Amino acid sequence: MQSDNTPGPTRQEPAHLPAPLPQKPTEPKEPRFAALRAWWDTAWEEDGLLHTMWEDVLSAPDDGWRHMADWIKTVLAVAGLSFTVLLAKAAGAALLDALHQLLNAAPTVQMGADTSDGVFAVIDQPVRSYLAAHSSGLPISDSTVYTLWLLTGIVGLVLGYLSRNNGVRAMWTTHGAATVFMVWTATPDTGRPVATGLTLLAWTFLSAFAMRGLTLRHRVAAGRPAKVTVQPAIHVHPVPAAPADDRPHTCCPFRN
Repeated sequence: MQSDNTPGPTRQEPAHLPAPLPQKPTEPKEPRFAALRAWWDTAWEEDGLLHTMWEDVLSAPDDGWRHMADWIKTVLAVAGLSFTVLLAKAAGAALLDALHQLLNAAPTVQMGADTSDGVFAVIDQPVRSYLAAHSSGLPISDSTVYTLWLLTGIVGLVLGYLSRNNGVRAMWTTHGAATVFMVWTATPDTGRPVATGLTLLAWTFLSAFAMRGLTLRHRVAAGRPAKVTVQPAIHVHPVPAAPADDRPHTCCPFRN
């Protein structure tokens, strides 16, 4: 019987295990954002980027638009353009909203009914009848088309008087021709010539304002004749000198 104190067989490590690799010494880590801090300190030096830009900002009020730095001009131009676009977008949205409300209120106009009187009814009622008869297949109502017809005439009259633009004048001319055609078509045969004549007279009267300043003559700028100034002066033409005589001089026979 063996006692418990008998030492057992010693455990040997296998010979095929690789030898442990030597560990490299750990390098001290740089503090966080060290490169950014170094660039920041360099940029604020005397000739650094941020220092130069700050000097440009400080000197911009005294330099004026002409002599200030180009990058400041670029920033101001982009900011101004963005602000202008935002204002135009807001104004366009408000205008479209107002136009949408106007067009939505248009169905209150009674098409084909005698809602006008006087001379205006001679033009207005045939236009209503014509639009009511020829706008049934459109995705908008006939009253909306009538509102657009009125709005086009008002815009052409006002802008033609204020701007004197040829495009606006062409719009006004087309609107008047279309109105005359609608009156001629929708008016009964008995009153058609009179209604068309009154429409032409009304359109001609309003055209005096819508086409203000329009002329068919070719304007030629008559230039003033150049002012001729006569100053008396005496011009003395130089007389060419006589050629020198190279012949030898003979002695005078009467000379002692």
